[in-house]
Amino acid sequence: MRKWKILIADDEEGIVSTMKNYFEMSDYQVVTACNGKEVLEKISCQPDIILLDINMPDLDGFSTCQRIRDHVFCPILFLTARIESSDKVKGLRMGADDYIVKPFDFDELGARVEAHLRREQRKKNQPTVRFFKELSINYSEREIFINQNSVVLSKREFDIVELLSMNSGQVFDRDRIYDIVWGIDGEGNSDTIMEHIRKIRAKLGRYTLHNYIETVWGIGYKWNG
Repeated sequence: MRKWKILIADDEEGIVSTMKNYFEMSDYQVVTACNGKEVLEKISCQPDIILLDINMPDLDGFSTCQRIRDHVFCPILFLTARIESSDKVKGLRMGADDYIVKPFDFDELGARVEAHLRREQRKKNQPTVRFFKELSINYSEREIFINQNSVVLSKREFDIVELLSMNSGQVFDRDRIYDIVWGIDGEGNSDTIMEHIRKIRAKLGRYTLHNYIETVWGIGYKWNG
């Protein structure tokens, strides 16, 4: 199992050193910064979670969070001695996920960090599923069910269903479908799309009368969910 990577930013060297030792003993990979500018320089390390002090020189925690929030999706926890509700609201609106008030208990800090990482892991492990009438598609597992009946598709057939169903109502011509599914290096031609769609319809048709892949005559195909 890989180590979680944590980025710790605080201008107090003693606090940074202590937190670094604590998390390394807990088997984390630790990256440190002493101000907001260093955070911007080190954010490319792709941390799993960020601990960000508010009161840092030059670029404070609020400004740093605002700069990076649109580019990183991991939890950001503010470390702060401030307890005013206005500061909490400001931080949360800028994209922070939690507040840790100084002075803090290290075991509580560790538990908070673990809780956020577990929550993120659950999000990542959730399958992407969509439902269309009696049909369900699990894109993560590449599975299709109609009224609890499993519909087994080939790789290319599923890729076509995925493309059309993820863009429900949008019309794709045969060339476009071929380019997306087979890629520009495909050695066939778009005529194969008709045969694949015929097979998909036949497999779905064993369990439903609904026509999920609709032909738009003279143009192409669209998903009819």
